[in-house]
Amino acid sequence: MKIIQTFVLLFICKFLSAEDRPANFVIFLTDDLGWGDLACYGHEVIQTPHLDRFAKEGIKYTQCYSACGVCSPSRSSILTGRTPYRNGVWRWIPGGHGVHLRESEITAPELLKTQGYDTCHVGKWHLNGKFNSDAQPQPNDHGYDHWLATQNNASPNHKNPVNFVRNGEPVGKMEGFSAPLIVDEAIGWLKKQKKRKKPFYLSVWTHEPHLPIESAPKFMEPYRSISDEGIRQHHGNITQIDHAFGKLMKALDELGHTENTFVFFTSDNGPEGNGNSGRTRGSTGGLRDRKRSSHEGGIRVPGIARWPGHITADTVNSTPIIGSDLFSTVLDIASIPLPNDRTIDGVSIRPTFKNKSLQRAVPLYWRNHLARNNIHVALRDGDWKILASQNLESFQLYHIEKDWQEKEEVSAKYPEIFDRLKAKLLTVHKQVEDEGPRDWWQNESVRSRGKPKKTGPLLEGKDSTGDFDVIKGGTLKKAELGYTLESKGEAIALKKLSQTVSKKVTFKVSYQSQTSSNIRNAALAFGPKPENDSLIKAGTAIGMGDHVVFLGGWANVSTGSMTKMKTGADGTFELIVNVDLEKGQVITSVDGKTLKMALPKEVTNINYYGLYTKGTKTEFSPVEVIEAN
Repeated sequence: MKIIQTFVLLFICKFLSAEDRPANFVIFLTDDLGWGDLACYGHEVIQTPHLDRFAKEGIKYTQCYSACGVCSPSRSSILTGRTPYRNGVWRWIPGGHGVHLRESEITAPELLKTQGYDTCHVGKWHLNGKFNSDAQPQPNDHGYDHWLATQNNASPNHKNPVNFVRNGEPVGKMEGFSAPLIVDEAIGWLKKQKKRKKPFYLSVWTHEPHLPIESAPKFMEPYRSISDEGIRQHHGNITQIDHAFGKLMKALDELGHTENTFVFFTSDNGPEGNGNSGRTRGSTGGLRDRKRSSHEGGIRVPGIARWPGHITADTVNSTPIIGSDLFSTVLDIASIPLPNDRTIDGVSIRPTFKNKSLQRAVPLYWRNHLARNNIHVALRDGDWKILASQNLESFQLYHIEKDWQEKEEVSAKYPEIFDRLKAKLLTVHKQVEDEGPRDWWQNESVRSRGKPKKTGPLLEGKDSTGDFDVIKGGTLKKAELGYTLESKGEAIALKKLSQTVSKKVTFKVSYQSQTSSNIRNAALAFGPKPENDSLIKAGTAIGMGDHVVFLGGWANVSTGSMTKMKTGADGTFELIVNVDLEKGQVITSVDGKTLKMALPKEVTNINYYGLYTKGTKTEFSPVEVIEAN
């Protein structure tokens, strides 16, 4: 009887039309791919034949947005439908960091599993700091039956990566390149899954074209006439993605899934780098700014969808959509109601398949902790976009539908529209702030220090002042405030205390960035030895918008204590650092903020103090030493 029942079920499934069967889903997410990086989006050099054909088979969105200008937050929104500060993944997540996608969040694969779906994730994860650990949720805790992933980037690069984990078990060295490797894993899973006769949800999140880039020679070959090897690497990296994507689409076709599968291709944010040379030559297609920005170049990304019979082939749509819409769209297609116990920011984009408009309860909203040019918050409503500084005191307005390059700020020209959008932005911002786990971005205890990374000794520096005992890694000169310390890498300028401090000491210093780039920082350095790895740094990661305290080199900046700064990047900061060796703690006061950090056990005394920078030029006042004993 059981054999007969199975035969009847298989017979029925075989003759069900695609319309009658549950849809499958493939979400293909690239890393740092710019809006202008694909041939089908206008790039005149990079070859992407498979994606070009895919765009002809479906719908190409010209105003598709990521949910943030950096990676982890964008990924969290795709899975939950909620803007990052609402779901808690408010920043990119360094290894060992306390921020993670909480189990209290509801993901699309979790809900699909309740309806009988098989689920799989391959590629970059980047939704926890404690990867493959019981200390934080892993992909399987968010609804994935099968997963092959890395915490962040492929290591040492895209070639022969060594840091993949499959279902909790480290894989070791894999031969090949990252995007084709994860697609091979996905195809292998699909072939096994097909025997189960169940619908599926598949996430394919490539590492490409994020640094450290490495491309197979065959994909660099079309760009052999380009003299810059870095540019050949970058362009070849995108062609490598295109090859992997084409291979996956071919497998869907051969397995009979094409007609019944909704596929969406996009990127997590805009392109890295300056776009002028080397392996970070991503294209914004003429949009303003790049990754880490809430201007269009940081958040507008490629977005292409295909679902035969439901999406008209070879169509272009200018409706603004966002990564968080994928959650609502997938659930809409699967006939699963949205959760009603929380705010869902995204909406289903199915109306756009028939060229209809979308209705949003919550406007498109962005908040970025690593914002460029002190633009931390943005909101788009209809044809207009408003941006605001971190302290919500400075605003910019653009008629984005007409001025897509954001060349003309028009708040004075359209005061009524400006006032309306400003009020709406402040309202949405407060709602998000109140709903999200605000202690995560206001309380440094979420950060896990772990074991500091060692950076090794610095090269000898140059001191034209004669005021310091040790100068390494940079150049020290006299300046109006006192001194400038400039470096390409990390630099320290130290004085030796007249006597060893073993109980308490207070330091006081002022500093101001002297560059206009995004790389700005300054810190007081102090510790037992004149070595970078032995010194505690207390100061400001100005480009990141954070005040920081950490031990050792810059690689550890996110493992100490951090809090958001209030003063603009061009301001002067006054820092007071109280070190209590008996209590084993550092308390810093800067910019109206207070940070605390426990002293590492190895720091039992202080012999040196001074200045620190990393890859920038900063002006410092002389350091005052108060109550040293």
